[in-house]
Amino acid sequence: MRRFSQVDVFSAEPLLGNPVAVVHDADGITDEEMAAFARWTNLSETTFLLPPTEPGADYRLRIWTPGGELPFAGHPTLGSCHAWLEAGGVPSSDDVVVQECGAGLVTIRRGRGADDRPAFAAPPLLRSGPVDEADLARIATALGLDRSDLLESAWIDNGPGWVGVLLKDAEAVLAVEPDWAAFGGLKVGVVGEYAHGDLAVEVRAFCPGYGMPEDPVTGSLNAGIGQWLGGGRLPAAYVASQGTVLQRAGRVHVSVEDGEVWVGGDALTTVTGEVAL
Repeated sequence: MRRFSQVDVFSAEPLLGNPVAVVHDADGITDEEMAAFARWTNLSETTFLLPPTEPGADYRLRIWTPGGELPFAGHPTLGSCHAWLEAGGVPSSDDVVVQECGAGLVTIRRGRGADDRPAFAAPPLLRSGPVDEADLARIATALGLDRSDLLESAWIDNGPGWVGVLLKDAEAVLAVEPDWAAFGGLKVGVVGEYAHGDLAVEVRAFCPGYGMPEDPVTGSLNAGIGQWLGGGRLPAAYVASQGTVLQRAGRVHVSVEDGEVWVGGDALTTVTGEVAL
């Protein structure tokens, strides 16, 4: 029996964020068992905490979707860090936790002062730059839109494979009705600006290839959007809304500081117990 936590990430209110299942002390669990448990939880991600193998790391994390393993993902990073600390994990530094994962070492800043939300430093993009017209035509079809509705686009892949698409406004993002069969292997993040209010943008993440057609709230995608649009078209610090269509209320806090993008959000433990693996 191993300790188990389920953490709601990117919401200060229970049950309105994106849950991640976290298995503690996961040494000895095979890849096949990890994959089977991830399929069984049927959450967007399930993670496994392991001892680090890289110098400077506080723990090692493996991240699985129902469709396979990821080198990096955002809400599992924040949720697993929260679970590790809550279970008595002691980081080498008072201010940050260093996570080892398939994307390398990821720094997670612990809450500071009035802002007690943890935040991770966005990892480097594995793929960036323009999206070719053939892919954009496929994306428009998959989103049920005309090609002209895609105002800007870019590869913003930091591990999961994201391509980012900007629509005219937040309302256009909320109105998207995807054609799931048309996505193929594409993982598409859609973003649109709010004209006023505390929220800067509405974001949606479409990734049917990972066994979850729409992810409720997505740290990796918001990290890529921050690297793409933050401090330029978008402010250097802003709050993104995600999950509205899925009856969630995700709030992702993005900031660009000295050229580095930080992605933060609240994390609340909702389930604790043991799992037989």
